[in-house]
Amino acid sequence: MASLLGVSFLARTAITADVMALTMYVVLGLKMSYAAAGGVAAALTTGLALGGPLLGRMIDRRGLRTVLLVTVVVQVVFWLSVPILPYGILLGAAFAAGLLMVPAQPVTRQAIAAMTTAEQRRAAFALESVQGELSYVVGPAVVVLCAAKVSPGVVAWGVGAAIVAGGTGIAWLNPPLRAEGEADAGAAGRPPRREWLGVGMMAVLTMAFGTTTLLSGVDLAIVATLEEAGQVSWAALVLAVLGVASVAGGLLYGAVSRSLPTWLLLGLLGLVTIPAGLARDWPWLCVAVVGTGFLAAPTLSAVADAVSRLAPAGVRGEATGLQSSAQSAGFALGSPIAGVAIDVSVPAGGFAAAGLAGLAAALTGCLLSRRCPSPRPPTSARRESARGADATHVQ
Repeated sequence: MASLLGVSFLARTAITADVMALTMYVVLGLKMSYAAAGGVAAALTTGLALGGPLLGRMIDRRGLRTVLLVTVVVQVVFWLSVPILPYGILLGAAFAAGLLMVPAQPVTRQAIAAMTTAEQRRAAFALESVQGELSYVVGPAVVVLCAAKVSPGVVAWGVGAAIVAGGTGIAWLNPPLRAEGEADAGAAGRPPRREWLGVGMMAVLTMAFGTTTLLSGVDLAIVATLEEAGQVSWAALVLAVLGVASVAGGLLYGAVSRSLPTWLLLGLLGLVTIPAGLARDWPWLCVAVVGTGFLAAPTLSAVADAVSRLAPAGVRGEATGLQSSAQSAGFALGSPIAGVAIDVSVPAGGFAAAGLAGLAAALTGCLLSRRCPSPRPPTSARRESARGADATHVQ
């Protein structure tokens, strides 16, 4: 587990920095506008959102190493080509690179579900969420610092090299994606989507989307608040406080013996985010975002834990891919939603919009979870495979 988390941290840190690296290349290397850079970032993000379920399904069917080999080769070709591609071709290539990005995050989550017991899983997913927070703190910052010292093309090569190294390391480790008791279940075939992609899973995916929508909106609201106060240079410090608080919250959540429902964690996250808009300068904003940060990693880990419990072993790759797609969509839409609220009101409106989006997702998740039907009896195919099972395992 330690080796996997270390290697996947390298890959995830580089993946979180890829948008910044491409932005720097388009603006500084191609001498184009930030709008043009946003187009490349949107193409990459769209590919990431669409590629999650596709790669997850390929992992379920073809195995981990096959998918990692394909994605690593694609990343090698893309990042080596970035400095020589004209803008029009770069747009299409960025979409393809996102579609076939090394699936470091989904694979880590699958491996955690396979390598831990039910009692250990919540703590392990909390640690995985902390890893994600650290990657968001480190990755873009390193790219910005490097872009000031070397050419943007070299920075792009460095990001690509880190992604490739991380994907290669995961392939070398080849972590198990199914527990020993799940191997036979996987061999029995993939269950139909209607059996696992039901109301309960849709509730969790909705909350995954709502969580990242909130967090993306908060980032923009912080910048807008400090820009209005003439203190935008302090944004990095406030974002660092947000990240540290999230790491602390994730570690504490993993250490406690009892967990809270995902919808309750997300609802609390939304509630503590809305009042952050009352802060008017950077010292008070540092205090105001602590609550948001403290609940961010626990909410993300609860989402990952819920997906692992609801997804059968044979489709866990596709399920974690859907989770990644929902979170990518939330990150993509959170900033525009908060931006509209800021434009029509004040910077505090960004915090309010982000918090209300989280509350809406929490309420939707709660209502859908209550409608989730009890597990159905096994299908005829399952009955045949279950005849010899121990009676205590029959639902």
